[in-house]
Amino acid sequence: MITQESVLKALSHVDDPDLKKDLVSLGMIEDLVIGDEISFTLVLTTPACPMKDMMVNACKTAIRMMVDPNILVTVNTTSRVRGSIPMSEVLPGVKHVIAVASGKGGVGKSTVSASLALALHGMGAKVGLLDADIYGPSVPTIFGVAESPQMYMQGDKQIMIPVEAKGLKLLSIGFMTAPGQAIVWRGPMVSSAFRQFVQDTEWGDLDYLIIDLPPGTGDVQLSLVQNVPLTGVVIVTTPQEMALTDARRAMGMFSMEAVNKRILGVVENMSYFTPSDAPDKKYRLFGEGGGQTLSREYQVPFLGELPLNPDLMQHIDQGNITAESPEISPYYPVASALAQQVSMLQITK
Repeated sequence: MITQESVLKALSHVDDPDLKKDLVSLGMIEDLVIGDEISFTLVLTTPACPMKDMMVNACKTAIRMMVDPNILVTVNTTSRVRGSIPMSEVLPGVKHVIAVASGKGGVGKSTVSASLALALHGMGAKVGLLDADIYGPSVPTIFGVAESPQMYMQGDKQIMIPVEAKGLKLLSIGFMTAPGQAIVWRGPMVSSAFRQFVQDTEWGDLDYLIIDLPPGTGDVQLSLVQNVPLTGVVIVTTPQEMALTDARRAMGMFSMEAVNKRILGVVENMSYFTPSDAPDKKYRLFGEGGGQTLSREYQVPFLGELPLNPDLMQHIDQGNITAESPEISPYYPVASALAQQVSMLQITK
């Protein structure tokens, strides 16, 4: 006779390949039903799990080897992103806050931030994107959004509701200014605006809040460290040495003892160009291997390399990029690698 104990014992021999623990002790097996067949739900730690099919097959194999070789096994899958416990008072419904940073402008950081947010959404996560570049906001252009966020009073505070577009919750100073209007603010004003975007905004329930930081190591970065329960930081660079030199400054700032924020990994943008008439070729216009070099230097994960894609740039300029756009497909494995790092970090904690 098949029992729940015998099935769970079999499943306890199946490990999550990233977390290096068995599925039962991780609490990833739910709704176990035993009858003419065995069925249960495998609860993944992120909707961006690249190992889903492998884990499902491993579960079926373990049950057939250790319980009954002829039993029909049905494995349903869902995901539940695990957040910090207790949840942050600053962002009570947000499970993870991920900053995307670079030491300099011109490396495509905002494009990477927006595309990673879309890819995570495309894999089933609830995602928000905060454009923290007060002087040079780009989110309104990338998503083709011109409306202002709604606001309401809560006591003596004015609370903002993010704009929703392309499946994401979005917030940017660009939603509140005329196109092309210069923001001429000193540092304290910039820090104050960033704090309001974080603390006085109704972000709701999110698996990931992506913060697109301005380049450099200035006021917004310091406000982020002081006011936001940050899960970690993604560093964006391009392959050439000049970009790496500036990326090292960003890495150094977040690694300082006084800051001490986890570097989740390095993304190399504009790694190669593939012409439409030669889809099998990759031209390394700006050099090769810079992002991997940086990750080895600081002993952090290399999340992947991304192409220089004129079609993506055109869609972004037109504000019509979506999670289903073919140009976003290279970002899915990078987003998946990022989600893996977040899950591994959370389980370790």
